[in-house]
Amino acid sequence: MTSSPEDSAAGAPQTLELAVSDMSCAACVNRVQKAIRAAPGVQQANVNLATERAWIAFDPGQTSPQALAELVTGIGYPAEPVVDAREQAQRQAQHKREAFLRLQHTFLIALLLTLPVFILEMGAHLIPGWHHWIEDTLGQTRNWLLQFVLTTLVMVWPGRDFYRLGFPALLRGSPDMNSLVALGSASAWLYSVVATFMPDWLPDSARHVYFEAAAVIVTLILLGRLLEARAKGRTGAAIKRLIGLQPRTARVLRDGQEQDIDIALVLPGDLVRVRPGEKVPTDGTITEGGSYVDESMITGEPVPVQRTVGQPVVGGTLNTTGSFTLSVTHTGRDTVLARIIGMVETAQGARLPIQALVDTVTGWFVPVVIGLALLTFALWWWLGPEPALTLALVNAVAVLIIACPCAMGLATPTSIMVGTGRAADMGILFRQGDALQGLSRVDVVAFDKTGTLTLGKPVLTDLEPAAGYSREQVLALAAAVQQHSEHPIAQAIVAAAQQDGLSLPEVSGFEAVTGAGVQAQTQGQCLRIGSAAFMEQHGIALPPTMLARLQDWGQTGRTPVFMALDQTAVAAIAVADPIKESAARAIEALHRQGVRSVMITGDNRHTAQAVARQLGIDDVHPETLPDGKVAVLQALHERGLKTAFVGDGINDAPALATADIGIAIGTGTDVAIESAAVVLMSDDLHGVPDAIALSRATLRNIHQNLFWAFAYNTALIPVAAGALYPAWGILLSPVFAAGAMALSSVFVVSNALRLKGYRP
Repeated sequence: MTSSPEDSAAGAPQTLELAVSDMSCAACVNRVQKAIRAAPGVQQANVNLATERAWIAFDPGQTSPQALAELVTGIGYPAEPVVDAREQAQRQAQHKREAFLRLQHTFLIALLLTLPVFILEMGAHLIPGWHHWIEDTLGQTRNWLLQFVLTTLVMVWPGRDFYRLGFPALLRGSPDMNSLVALGSASAWLYSVVATFMPDWLPDSARHVYFEAAAVIVTLILLGRLLEARAKGRTGAAIKRLIGLQPRTARVLRDGQEQDIDIALVLPGDLVRVRPGEKVPTDGTITEGGSYVDESMITGEPVPVQRTVGQPVVGGTLNTTGSFTLSVTHTGRDTVLARIIGMVETAQGARLPIQALVDTVTGWFVPVVIGLALLTFALWWWLGPEPALTLALVNAVAVLIIACPCAMGLATPTSIMVGTGRAADMGILFRQGDALQGLSRVDVVAFDKTGTLTLGKPVLTDLEPAAGYSREQVLALAAAVQQHSEHPIAQAIVAAAQQDGLSLPEVSGFEAVTGAGVQAQTQGQCLRIGSAAFMEQHGIALPPTMLARLQDWGQTGRTPVFMALDQTAVAAIAVADPIKESAARAIEALHRQGVRSVMITGDNRHTAQAVARQLGIDDVHPETLPDGKVAVLQALHERGLKTAFVGDGINDAPALATADIGIAIGTGTDVAIESAAVVLMSDDLHGVPDAIALSRATLRNIHQNLFWAFAYNTALIPVAAGALYPAWGILLSPVFAAGAMALSSVFVVSNALRLKGYRP
């Protein structure tokens, strides 16, 4: 649950996350969701079968978390608020383990009780003379009595939950999967009881028992739930892995002593020691030492990166070689890892627009199926051949069983869970689950330039000294002057000299001319650095080779500056904001996906067009302010195009919010990340086409699941009703209907799990 006292006091909406148990199908989800949405003060509710969670926005002045939990519990689905994510995840994992073991135990009991019933009744189909041997040894009466006892045990012991939950739901007018199973198996059992104990009530031709159908239906559906539970246990692997990355203790320096304390007791400002091979306990800044840190859990990049004094490190990452001390900056829910877990949980619990169709269909599906089963029974009893009553019962039961909608309820959320989990493994975080569907339909991806397509800070790219001067000599002189300037170009030149380890001469009389250049005195000479116009202003002639560089560098997006001693030009220097290595590959991949690329930047037209040419970008909008970026995106919307915008800065926040899908570079600002629907945890731009490819793969997976769930059930209902009987004499046994229904759920979950191995 996330809110603040201030929010509550102001009557602002509060959010609540409930852990909900015992939901087994789409009808259960609809029932819980409907009940929550009808509660006073509830503004929004979203229930997810795969995660077994409910996300609720409500007015704290009208209701409370405890009241909402009691409401859900009261309609038959135990619920409790999620307060601590780690503790709740551990409790839920323990609950699922216990539930799985109980289900396994229940299934084995059902199997042991059902096998004799199945062999007694169906053995004749497998063993010649079996039926006569049973008649001679047991006799029909004892045979049916034994089947009655064993089947009744199956129903009241391992199968009791179907009836305990199914019949009350039916009486309340909101039937679910349990209702279908309860109706189908109880109908077969009741008919068989009449044939066994009150045979005179039935005509001779209709005196048959279907105890094996009732027992096998319960057992097969329990098997299906067991397989489904095993498969579903793997869908939440991403969250479990992320939660498992959180260290439990930290080695804190207090009063000059190292103490291992619980991570919950660590405070901002504490000094924490991290040794080789240990996980970084929480977010902080290195104050002493350094190391190579494996940050793959947040960036997806496998190569450890060097972290030294003054640089940030993230809790949950792995320290590989050295040791260091960090000053804690964030703890608890404020850490990067906690925020990632929150983002993944939110995305996994999201309801995609496509889910609205599923909700509508499943809301009507169970009542329609019951109606079809009654119609099947009536038609067979009225028009069917003898034994008409028996055939009517068998086909009606088959219709009830084949149509159980559990696969429909799992089709969308399992794919979302696995898809967003796989995305997290790849360093792609879907902050908003509906972005998963929206991103798959994007026509245009628009990029900011500085810090997104480029590294975001200028570097020295070229230095060509005049004859008689060396590179080191010129660079040392240039850096000696530029170290007094705060201009990005100056900082790039100074950084290059520091990287080369050059010692800088003394300068005096530093003067900066805004927008033109700088000058100072060194060794009795006047040293000037600036643009070609600055040189011309001081009567310094540039030789032809330097004038050629002025044109060449300008066309490729590099900024040329020149250096002169007194009246002689001694060097041409180029500074540029380098294009990221991944940018060209990303644009090329987008084009292969049929997605157009656009660059919207505040930079000048010349530089913007040069970068666009190098990357193969389709369209450029230079010299655009933040409100201008929004206008460009709105113009694309008016042309009917779905847009994504990729940015990293504060000035990108309006555009990220305006685009259909905002994609933030995780190395950018918090404002940009909070405005985006998708976050790339590294600055590798290939994450953009990867995210689109994964979203398309997830949507394909959802469509496959929905097709299987809807088409499979819809196509087999007529078969179960006996549509093939007039032409081919084929009827679908309730036993096979139960097996087919159970397999449909297992198929849907298994198909979703294929996304775990997805490679773009």
